[in-house]
Amino acid sequence: MSSIHVFRENAPGALVRASQDHAEIAAILRDVGVRFEAWEASFSFTPSATAEEILAAYREPIETLCREGGYPSVDVARLSPAPNDPSSAEKARAARGKFLEEHTHDEDEVRFFVHGAGVFYLRLAGQVLAVRCERGDLISVPAGTRHWFDMGTQPDFCAIRFFGTPAGWIGNFTGDEIARRFPDADTLERGAPW
Repeated sequence: MSSIHVFRENAPGALVRASQDHAEIAAILRDVGVRFEAWEASFSFTPSATAEEILAAYREPIETLCREGGYPSVDVARLSPAPNDPSSAEKARAARGKFLEEHTHDEDEVRFFVHGAGVFYLRLAGQVLAVRCERGDLISVPAGTRHWFDMGTQPDFCAIRFFGTPAGWIGNFTGDEIARRFPDADTLERGAPW
């Protein structure tokens, strides 16, 4: 289920607000300039589905958003368990580590989740907002926003990514270790105290 946990930036254990209500999540994020919407994710894919098949299934909403936002490039970011691949766990660890570092982008970071879930942590207005996005969620994080992304220790998600430049994903890492001070995606999922 989509959710938001709002913490004070300087007090990782101080939960200010939490919600699983999609409209409330969208309103909280709208107040800080973040777009969050429920889209129709009506197609299910097998693990062998290609990026081209996924993009073809969502061609119409992709084209509409590309026109609206002026995005010349899209791709598919996907990570799922691979039981027959002994290096799968190491690949997941490496991918997770990259996105767990706080960074910004020179363009909006726009994602539409078509499978699974992941948590965007947004550092805005003296707070850290942990936004769990799942299948059907569209999020647009404004350019320059300090943030990080956690896919959890057992990643299983697929998101369509929209880019303002053909170069694709380029992160400007801040070097701040703030991500290590806040509950990770697995902790939020368990509802464990922090």
